[in-house]
Amino acid sequence: MINKDYLKNLNEPQKEAVLHLDGPLLIVAGAGSGKTKVLTSRIANIIREKKAFPNQILAVTFTNKAAKEMQNRVSNILGSAAIGLSWLGTFHSICAKLLRKHASAANLNSNFTIIDTDDQIRLIKNICKAENIDIKQLAPRFILAIIDRWKNKGYYPSEVIINKKDIYEKTILPLYKIYQQKLTDLNSCDFGDLILHTVKILENYSDIREIYSKNFKYILVDEYQDTNFIQSRWLNLLSTKNKNICCVGDDDQSIYSWRGAEIKNFLEFDKVYENTKVIRLEQNYRSSQNILSVASNLISNNQNRVGKTLTTTMEDGDLVKLNCFKNGKDEAVGVSDEIEKNIKKKFSYNNIAILVRAIFQTREFEERFLKIGMPYRILGGTKFYERAEIKDCVAYLRLIHQEKDDLAFERIVNNPKRAIGDSTLKDIHEFSKEQHLNLERASIKMLEQNLIKPKAKVGLSFFINSLNKWRNDLKIKNSSHIKLLQIVLDESGYSAMLKNKKDLDNENRLENIKELLSAMKEFDNLESFLEHVSLATSVDQEWDGEKVNMMTMHAAKGLEFDVVFLPGWEEGLFPHQKSIEEKGQKGLEEERRLAYVGITRAKQKAIISFSMNRFYQGDWIDSMASRFIEELPEKNLEKNSFFDDEINNEDDFEFNQDFEVEEGTRSPGWIRYQKRIK
Repeated sequence: MINKDYLKNLNEPQKEAVLHLDGPLLIVAGAGSGKTKVLTSRIANIIREKKAFPNQILAVTFTNKAAKEMQNRVSNILGSAAIGLSWLGTFHSICAKLLRKHASAANLNSNFTIIDTDDQIRLIKNICKAENIDIKQLAPRFILAIIDRWKNKGYYPSEVIINKKDIYEKTILPLYKIYQQKLTDLNSCDFGDLILHTVKILENYSDIREIYSKNFKYILVDEYQDTNFIQSRWLNLLSTKNKNICCVGDDDQSIYSWRGAEIKNFLEFDKVYENTKVIRLEQNYRSSQNILSVASNLISNNQNRVGKTLTTTMEDGDLVKLNCFKNGKDEAVGVSDEIEKNIKKKFSYNNIAILVRAIFQTREFEERFLKIGMPYRILGGTKFYERAEIKDCVAYLRLIHQEKDDLAFERIVNNPKRAIGDSTLKDIHEFSKEQHLNLERASIKMLEQNLIKPKAKVGLSFFINSLNKWRNDLKIKNSSHIKLLQIVLDESGYSAMLKNKKDLDNENRLENIKELLSAMKEFDNLESFLEHVSLATSVDQEWDGEKVNMMTMHAAKGLEFDVVFLPGWEEGLFPHQKSIEEKGQKGLEEERRLAYVGITRAKQKAIISFSMNRFYQGDWIDSMASRFIEELPEKNLEKNSFFDDEINNEDDFEFNQDFEVEEGTRSPGWIRYQKRIK
């Protein structure tokens, strides 16, 4: 008899989603409706019912954290039967795995390097320099954004059709061609390539497509509303044989169009996959009724949505607070006072979040919290693997792993200092270009031909000899990747460089390297560690200690807190003016979805606020309350005393048709707000 305990705690729609195994399925999962439970239970059910072996299930998420949580939950249900779920991971990690198996089809070797943003920028800068492109006029980040957009649309350089209205694309396309060839020469990929190359292989090699399409009897996709064109195309190619694709998501939480996400993938799912069954999960298990009512009322103003009605078994709870402040500084004081006097008595700091539309908003909160000694953390700041000392260590390991990694070579050849200056590096670059060699091979040839200046020759010879020794240590002595890094740090002089300069920053860097060595213990070998570093995402944050959490609403997606503060609800800031100017109604609806995401992060208390004036980029700017505030249901709101005072004293001022006021009276922004709500 099959034990089906995992079905006991599911409501009827959840159970239906778990048990429906044949054909395409779209699960419209509202905020806090238990979609992860449904996905993991569905995987367990497929295996228990012997519909597929674990390695015949493809389960795709957007973050490493989500993938790990899913793996743990399935293991808790199935125990040892979950062993073999080898195709559970992020889009990028699974594509990297596929690409390594078929690297030659993309003109790569299987040990290709996955480069990060810093490496991309350096590569683009080098190309621009060679092509006489002024990076002050055409920023490398902008060039990469256009290239990434082309890759998300599924275009290799030869396939791009230039948009004649875009004055920059004509200049950027030749750079894309050079950039892509350089990546091939370096035996490297950027993140966009991982999916693009994989899709092209599946499109161009029917035998490879047949293998995977046949093997993956079931495909499950989390957060489907956040997929872009190339991700959707990849899934479509892999599901051609069995058609058992199940996508879970919430169109009301589609907030990533700025990075290529296309909500139409979700809205038109049933048009792409015939005989799609749609199941709605409308039972919310996270938020109180008042919070849910406010969020639902707000999002109902969007027209471009599948539509659902969320309900909750939770109590009504506290009313959602709506606070008005004179300025941004008062807003920060008001939030800190609320936490000090009321919130921290009932909730830990870790369960409190301040969610902002733009990261600059955190400055006033940081200043206030530092002044009163309230602990806080900024999520979405510098990530561990993006710290300079960590990138240096990883660059050493990358170059040891494969000699073609010119970007790693550039970073560490003179780090620590070895008298290899810019002019020597320039000579090596020119020689490598003429001889069609990577930088390491070019350096060796130049040393053999005595083409390096005497002072630099000593340092370069030491560096090349060290690389050879470290590679031999890894192969012949079978050193672990952890021991290898310790040897590299000692023999390269990197550790001595940090230890010899006694200051707090260098002490912190040494502590970070210790943390890196500790983190490496979780991986079996150097290759798996380097893969992890390449695919690490912003969700991997430090949560140690009791601290109030500050982050953007975008960064808060997928998280939940007992108490959520939502400051800065003002026109131009939220909804953001740029979003409306660039995308019109679509932009406004995405901003409203972002507001919905922000509110639904709260479990017990939600506090929305706006200020009449805000100090921004050196100037005081009069503010007008966000149009979203008008869309909040009055019966679920509690307004602060300042808000009421302003309304009660409305006869203190007059305004003309242009909403102007005499000097010394209240904020024009506040007056405009009063005019609008009437």
